[in-house]
Amino acid sequence: MTFDWHYMFSLVGNMDFWLATWTVIKLSALTWLLSIVLGFLVALAKQSNRPLFNLPARGYIWFFRSVPLLVLLIFIYNLPQAVPLTSVVLGDPFWAGLIAMVISEVAYVAEIHRGGLLSIPKGQAEAARALGLRYAGLQWRVVIPQALRVALPSLANEYISIVKLSSLVSVISLTEILMVGQRLYSQNFLVMETMAAVAFYYVLIVTVFDFLLKRLERWLDVTQRKVVRQPDAEVLALATRQGTPVARPSAEGAGPALQATRLHKAYNDIEVLGAVSLQIQPGEVVSVIGPSGSGKTTLIRLLNGLEQIDNGEIQINGQPFIHLSREGAQKPRFIEHSEHRLNIGMVFQSFNLFPHLTVLGNLLLAPRYHNLAATEELTQQAYALLHKVGMLDHAWKYPHQLSGGQQQRVAIARALMMRPQIMLFDEPTSALDPEKVNEVLQVIETLAQEGITMIIVTHEMNFAFKVSDRIVFMEKGRVVCDDSPQALRSGRHPRVEAFLKDVSLA
Repeated sequence: MTFDWHYMFSLVGNMDFWLATWTVIKLSALTWLLSIVLGFLVALAKQSNRPLFNLPARGYIWFFRSVPLLVLLIFIYNLPQAVPLTSVVLGDPFWAGLIAMVISEVAYVAEIHRGGLLSIPKGQAEAARALGLRYAGLQWRVVIPQALRVALPSLANEYISIVKLSSLVSVISLTEILMVGQRLYSQNFLVMETMAAVAFYYVLIVTVFDFLLKRLERWLDVTQRKVVRQPDAEVLALATRQGTPVARPSAEGAGPALQATRLHKAYNDIEVLGAVSLQIQPGEVVSVIGPSGSGKTTLIRLLNGLEQIDNGEIQINGQPFIHLSREGAQKPRFIEHSEHRLNIGMVFQSFNLFPHLTVLGNLLLAPRYHNLAATEELTQQAYALLHKVGMLDHAWKYPHQLSGGQQQRVAIARALMMRPQIMLFDEPTSALDPEKVNEVLQVIETLAQEGITMIIVTHEMNFAFKVSDRIVFMEKGRVVCDDSPQALRSGRHPRVEAFLKDVSLA
């Protein structure tokens, strides 16, 4: 028996096959898109620390990855026998097949998303939180764009699997490609020729969508984008125009800009910070120094609410910011008055710029989220701050195209976009090459001269003694001394003198 090539090629124009192909495209595309959305929610629930969300998500993934799709299809399609009301939807094989495939695929796609979520550095969430973004804003504006880019190759592969799995819906009498082929070869017994045509239609769908998904993947990959734009005369004019001041004015007579009282923090019952109190006046520049492991970074993270205090309280302008609420014998409840968060700007050791956004996009993200002003005004402010830190020429570049020093200057400008009353710096130069340190320190020194309230954790001793009104020396989670640079130079504090013995202060 010879292979009938003419018959096989004639099936390429068969209208039943093309209608079935359109059904497969609709079914697989809808399944894929719905699974991406619902799978992300399940992945977030599984990542949650709350058992109320975590346990159902784990159970869902375990169960529906265990149940064969064929069994699920038959069960969903016959569900109206037990629940007649469902016949309105499930009586249609297409909708029954779609629901069954989505239920099954969500369990697999959730794990793909979880891989994407785990790839996002913790610093991204901390930077967003420091800018006042709430959970939904963090996910939508920071996490999802990055996680989707990481997960897209696996999601594209899952789409191909969905296209092939769609052949199973023939079991519930949905006319798709395989069913059309079965009908034909049952009539003429040309099995090889018919199945070759079936394979052609599946390959066609996969090839077209694979091409489109690869284009999408390249478009989302910011590392392949080239930046050629330079600031023009209009941008330069906006950057140099006299605009809003860098910091919000402090309320008169409101007391200290920041006051921390008896802060305590322990990890696994090991005390890291013990009974630390600190008071910062408006316009004051305070440097926090000390040996590694002395609790400096923990202190500054507690001040910004990035870590939860075990005891103590923090006030901003005399108003409660962070404290613990105690009710009877219950565990104290952490309370944060988030309306004060925008009064504090944070610059991280590792920059924590958002890699999927340009420099300008990094600056505009949080102000737009909080609706601080009209877009034109915010853009002018962003240009002005970039000009101030010497980064206006790089406004349309992405973070990966910048040096470490340039990224840190952008991070400072991003924090200043919120016009905070207080700026926190967590070792802002420790991740930089020695030759890049000075360009960042010069920016911070300029801000100090403008009267912005600042707390700086640093190992740059000469810089600390030059710009600070006070220097706090910490050791073993305690404040050993809190005095002016002149007093520390005088040898009045033996422990500080011993710490600085190998430092040549200018």
